[in-house]
Amino acid sequence: MPLLPGAEPYRRAGGPVGVLLVHGFTGSPQSMRPWAEHLADAGLTVSVPLLPGHGTRWQDLQPTRWEDWYATAETAFEELAATCERVFVCALSMGGSLALRLAAEHGDRISGLVLVNPSVRSDNPATVLLPLLRHLLPSLPGVAGDIALPGAAEVGYDRVPLHAAWSLARLWKDVRTGMPSVTQPVLLMHSPQDHVVSPRNSATVLARISSTDVTELLLERSFHVATLDHDAGLIFEASLDFVRRLAPAAAVDAGNHSG
Repeated sequence: MPLLPGAEPYRRAGGPVGVLLVHGFTGSPQSMRPWAEHLADAGLTVSVPLLPGHGTRWQDLQPTRWEDWYATAETAFEELAATCERVFVCALSMGGSLALRLAAEHGDRISGLVLVNPSVRSDNPATVLLPLLRHLLPSLPGVAGDIALPGAAEVGYDRVPLHAAWSLARLWKDVRTGMPSVTQPVLLMHSPQDHVVSPRNSATVLARISSTDVTELLLERSFHVATLDHDAGLIFEASLDFVRRLAPAAAVDAGNHSG
């Protein structure tokens, strides 16, 4: 299947500090692209992989499982780690679950996490029916495009394939179990008005991780896909400040990669 416009993976070489950016469930690298370009313009090396089953049509997501998405994120992390002195992970929605799992698994090889509206649980009572529902219904209406900014659009699916949604629920359970192993510095930004992921998700992350260097920012003017919303600039700047605080080489290197 041809890729949806803007859904292609993105990578740009820069200085010795690398950033992996992970998109959300049924979304694509398009939702992370402006963020990645902002960080790359500041001299960082960036990578935005396309997760398996994403960026084409929802039917292609149906046979994939969370292990497939995680393997792709982990491979992209290893590629960055092979060329960069320090690696950070920035993530949106389900990407937040994958980022938290990477942090739990790889310890101090990851220098910090930036999470935007991370999803780690469902507050929908129907989730418990997924093991059965997925055999009766192929899909439900989609969740992409929850953005307050007029004219902004997310490249994602208009349907949620239920086999994949069932696997996502299993990822959440796995990640919640592993969260106490997360000790890296964390910048968590979330929208009080999010029609896809409830604020209870961010509260769960803050309650369960073991990190001591934790910053929480509210994205008051944005909905779920805040990386394309009113607060995008705030996200870009806050994440760059976070990386530069923890990896001074990122600030030093900016002068060598301007433009």
